[in-house]
Amino acid sequence: MNPFLVALAVAPALIICFVIYRIDRYDKESHWQLIICFILGMLVTFPAMQIEAFGESFGLNQPGHLGKLILLSFVVVGLTEELAKFMVLIGYAYPRRAFNEPLDGIVYSVMISMGFATLENIIYADRFGLETTVLRAFTAVPAHAVFGVFMGYYVGLAKFSKANKIKLILTGVVLAALVHGLYDFFILQEYYDWLMVFATLTLCISLYFAIRLVRLHQANSPFRDQSINEVSTVSTAVEIEEAEVIDSNEPNEITDEIIKEMKKDDDG
Repeated sequence: MNPFLVALAVAPALIICFVIYRIDRYDKESHWQLIICFILGMLVTFPAMQIEAFGESFGLNQPGHLGKLILLSFVVVGLTEELAKFMVLIGYAYPRRAFNEPLDGIVYSVMISMGFATLENIIYADRFGLETTVLRAFTAVPAHAVFGVFMGYYVGLAKFSKANKIKLILTGVVLAALVHGLYDFFILQEYYDWLMVFATLTLCISLYFAIRLVRLHQANSPFRDQSINEVSTVSTAVEIEEAEVIDSNEPNEITDEIIKEMKKDDDG
């Protein structure tokens, strides 16, 4: 496979990973934990694609059949892929001690999703070439990130909820699968070409809400006040040090003036 095509297939997910890492401002996760999540996300791509191929073998990709199209989009593709990513999130990341704030749910979930999207992108690049790879860089890969945010937001809440863990986890999985299914429905349908515009619209609207969910967890981070206090402490220390320097300089200036006056008197 062309190395340039591989690089092009991998780059969008890595850029999103960097953005998500930067978003985690107040208590950053270990690089190794994030890399492991990314790799595990890649590994679950294979069984997910096998299940999808099995589902399609029943003729679910039959053009013009609305019921089969809905089943293919929302269950065979949407639910299967999101469940595969969820198994990594709940099985590996969720029990970690490093998962110590709700925002970590989004961080780990997106890392897993980007691993999944990366391998999927490489496979599609190998099959369909440059044009498909470039198109997916601006559509499918960001879409996987958005689905990851939806799931991670609710799993992050569930981690620190005493009463509604199951409900919140199910909400995250179902929401991610529904949005994923809706996006794929408009991609896979063959009724009208113009309906594919709604796939882009679905992605844009989802991205807007995903950003809001990220900001909510950022604003409510238990480490936020601690970080602000540390910055304030450092600023105060700097101000005090500067003030001491100024104070220490003042006597020297006065002494210099006295010496100058004495010299004037001697000269006179």
